[in-house]
Amino acid sequence: MKNLIDPQNTIQFLREHGISAKKRFGQNFLIDKRVLERIIEGAKITKDDLVLEIGPGIGTLTQALCEAAGRVVAVEIDKDMIPILEENLSYYDNYEIINDDVLRVDLKRLIEERDPSGRRIKVAANLPYYITTPIIMQLLESRMPISSITVMVQKEVADRMQAAPGTSDYGALSLAVQYYAEAVINSKVPPNCFIPRPGVDSAVITLNCYEESPVDVKDDRYMFRLIKAAFAQRRKTLVNALKNDPGLKLTREKVEAAIDELGLDINIRGERLSLEQFARLSDILGAG
Repeated sequence: MKNLIDPQNTIQFLREHGISAKKRFGQNFLIDKRVLERIIEGAKITKDDLVLEIGPGIGTLTQALCEAAGRVVAVEIDKDMIPILEENLSYYDNYEIINDDVLRVDLKRLIEERDPSGRRIKVAANLPYYITTPIIMQLLESRMPISSITVMVQKEVADRMQAAPGTSDYGALSLAVQYYAEAVINSKVPPNCFIPRPGVDSAVITLNCYEESPVDVKDDRYMFRLIKAAFAQRRKTLVNALKNDPGLKLTREKVEAAIDELGLDINIRGERLSLEQFARLSDILGAG
């Protein structure tokens, strides 16, 4: 087993084994020890924790997780990485590798089978950037008992998750994440921390998951339909964006009345509404 927590060992291992990143899996290998430490620290991982890792690759972060956590379950889609992972994790006895597509596997069942206690787990990952949002939303919407999700993502995606109403980064992703969790950006990560170097800056972000959402809404699915419609045409007023969505079947008069009931300007755009205001709007429009 090679200690991949040392970045020079990671670089040497990749060269010795002729391993190159596969674009179709969005692979970028982490070669910075400080970033590994930030992920562990950001997730506040202890020996009491069961950690789910997504996309372990050659096992760089996995080794650090095995050192810090009580148990690690890693889901890796690339079958060619499985023997490499087994080699690099041979020193540890507190891990399990699942060769599967994280977007297809039943994660809730997978975790329940390994820990029926129902305790809240932690998620840590250097995520493939091209499927970051689907993975994050699958985790949040799964209703799994997750206490936190600490992941490496594109910095612009991290900014969107944390964005406030009225800012250019604010959108449907901001609202979806903030309904389920508090988003905290831990650190910015430059391209030279990876092999190969990505063309964008990255960031480590922690989503501290709520046991109960900070807002009350009668039908969160309907609320997110409204949010999706509002940001599908974000340069239009909220009235026009909602009435133009064929799936909602809302009249201008009904939307205007709801906005007026909220005490908002009739010409307001969706990007100005907070999560709580979208929840109230959903309750009003969904009641009729």
